[in-house]
Amino acid sequence: MAASPQFTGTPLYGSAVVSTANTNRDGSGTLATVLTLPAGGGRIDRAVLKATGNTTAGMLRLFIHDGTAARCIAEIPVPAITVSATVASFETVIDFTTGESSAYGLVLPAGHSLRACTHVAETFHVMAFGGQF
Repeated sequence: MAASPQFTGTPLYGSAVVSTANTNRDGSGTLATVLTLPAGGGRIDRAVLKATGNTTAGMLRLFIHDGTAARCIAEIPVPAITVSATVASFETVIDFTTGESSAYGLVLPAGHSLRACTHVAETFHVMAFGGQF
C-alpha cells in the first residue's frame, strides 16, 4: 500500500547565523541551532543557505540533533566567490522533499533540531522552513 502524506497544521521557520569554524563531522564542536521541532514533531521541507559576503572554498554542514547527540546529514560545498556589484554571494537551497526516501520532507520527532556549522570562519545565514504536525 502506498504511503499517504501527513499534512502540517502550523508553518515552522527557524534561522541562525553560522560563523564559527568547525571542521568536525562527528557532531562535536560549535553548532548553531537553526530550528527545533515543537511538541508533536514536524517536518522540514527546505533549508536556505546564504553567505553574507566573500567565501573561500569550504563546506557548510547540516546536522540533526536528538537532544543528546548530533549526526551529520549533509555537506554542502561552498565555492570561492568574491562578491561585487555583478557577482552574488554564495547561496543554495536544500530541498528535503525530493528523492525517493524523502518524498515528504525531513520528518522529525518533538525536540529534535536542525543544526549547522561552517568549515571556514565565514558568515552564513541558514534558514529552515517546514510545518508542525
